[in-house]
Amino acid sequence: MTVAVESAVARLERVSYWYPNQDEPSLRAVDLEIGPGLTLIAGDSGGGKSTLLRIFDGLVPQFHGGRVSGRAQVTGLDPFRTPIPRLAQRAGLVFQDVETQSVYGSVEREIAFGLENLGVARAEMHDRVDEAMTALGIEGLRARRLATLSGGERQRVALAAVLVLRPALVALDEPTSQLDPEGAAAVLAACRGLAAEGRAVVVAEHRLETLAPAADRVVIVEGGRVRSGVDGRLPPARVAHARPPRVNGELAWEMRGVAAGPAGPAREPVLHDVSLAGGRGEVVALFGPNGSGKTTLLRTLAGLLPPLAGTVRRPAGRTAYLPQNPGALLHLPTVREEVALTLRRALSAESPEAMLAAFGLARLAERYPRDLSSGERQRAALAATLAGSPALVLLDEPTRGMDLAARRSLAATVEALTAAGAAVVLATHDTELAAELADRTIEVRGGRATEPAGGATPPAATRPTATPTAHPPLGVGTR
Repeated sequence: MTVAVESAVARLERVSYWYPNQDEPSLRAVDLEIGPGLTLIAGDSGGGKSTLLRIFDGLVPQFHGGRVSGRAQVTGLDPFRTPIPRLAQRAGLVFQDVETQSVYGSVEREIAFGLENLGVARAEMHDRVDEAMTALGIEGLRARRLATLSGGERQRVALAAVLVLRPALVALDEPTSQLDPEGAAAVLAACRGLAAEGRAVVVAEHRLETLAPAADRVVIVEGGRVRSGVDGRLPPARVAHARPPRVNGELAWEMRGVAAGPAGPAREPVLHDVSLAGGRGEVVALFGPNGSGKTTLLRTLAGLLPPLAGTVRRPAGRTAYLPQNPGALLHLPTVREEVALTLRRALSAESPEAMLAAFGLARLAERYPRDLSSGERQRAALAATLAGSPALVLLDEPTRGMDLAARRSLAATVEALTAAGAAVVLATHDTELAAELADRTIEVRGGRATEPAGGATPPAATRPTATPTAHPPLGVGTR
């Protein structure tokens, strides 16, 4: 069917697309018109949402290669043939994996990069950078280096770098997946503002409960096909099922008087005097605004960052750590080999097939992980991380880009791991996930980590002694 609107900013006619070396198309005979206003793109992971967005700025097919059929126009230009730098002035795309989108090391230079390429006068450049940063509430990040930002902060910087060009069409791939409520509200407000100005804003998201009420239209992409959310149905809403707390077992991990921060000459603490502990079979959720130190806490607990002060203890056995960017973890030719590598390092006789099946990856087992959609790549990283019965599991934004089925797979796998005695610590903005899985929550804010009244960690005298372990080497003990 054709999903049409008046005054189309972008139009696709019978567009099909095949990635290189793929027999099945990722998009199938798509007829779609995008007009001014906010368009929400919904659908399961791997259904073709990201591929559709990448047509708007010419990355598909010009950068990714492969085969394309049909016709398309975006802001009056042919995205299949117009040079990408020219198209980028009219159509901007913010990737889900914002780590791959940056050019400069500092925030202000990164946002100004596109304007520099266009030769915009310095005074106007400053005004437009200020305007974009103010719209997204990131003025305080101006002098920061990108390497010091949280994933959510980097997401807003990447959006600012697109907005500063004032494109007629803005496409956002999972823009709120790593954002705290304040950041998500700022992105939604920016999208509404752009739509009110008459621009086309296209957002691919799984967090429908936030964006659907603000959308002018909904388009659903499933199996490479497009249908309207008017004559179809939206994917089911996520429902949180709160669970009773588990009975805590013996102490699994402990941080005592820890100060922590990124490696480097300055070694400035991000966290101060952190004293926390968790038991075997327990799930602890970390909450807090973007940039508050949740990732720093996880990396210090994993042994990837040595504490600047205090002590860290972990259980004997393997520590599994999932970073915010799953691409940093995956490097082998196939998804199956990624899982098999973890099992070999864990000296496990388990077959990779069990974990592949648990995350719905059986049909993708022979695919190259970096060719997968963002949601599929997240599932592959989780399968590779959680295989082999780890003793301590550390997950940083584990539901990033994941649909409902994948979230259920994650919840089931965490339940199985904790039943076997694993301790789990996860950093998330996903309140539904925390309600479903967490026994306790810790708020990380202002360099401190505190537990709500009534759920405080018991004093050291009442806890069994944990076995200290050496910091595991990168790529071995953290996966």
